[in-house]
Amino acid sequence: MPYHLAQLNLAKPLFPLDDPRMAGFMDNLNRINELGKAAPGFVWILETESGNATDIHAFDDPTILINLTVWESVETLRAFSYQTEHVEYVRRRHEWFAPLKPYLVAWWIPAGHLPSIAESKERLAHFESEGPSPYAFTLNKTFPPEA
Repeated sequence: MPYHLAQLNLAKPLFPLDDPRMAGFMDNLNRINELGKAAPGFVWILETESGNATDIHAFDDPTILINLTVWESVETLRAFSYQTEHVEYVRRRHEWFAPLKPYLVAWWIPAGHLPSIAESKERLAHFESEGPSPYAFTLNKTFPPEA
């Protein structure tokens, strides 16, 4: 069975999204999302009609932003994340967001499956309580889909 990689990452803004201090992030969010959609290996992104997911409140804290995507492989997600303009926003993350731990979780899904927010939150909770495993991991410690 072919698998794809699902990933959820979280961000807690330091300021309201319409604050001028968030402009460097907000003014580029949809453009970077479009860059991701055009990247090799991209499969899917959770978004609303706004072109992003900033108005989806998945946690008790309504300020936490989510990014939920599906990629063909760990390698294609890494390539987009760290070998395109996207890496500049990763590097500048501290300007806009408070540290969160964990802030990212990844897991394998059957190709064609689209992960739900509930599924993503469950994987994140598992990772937080159990650490990296074939069920929930990070890009720093991955597992093969068959594991």
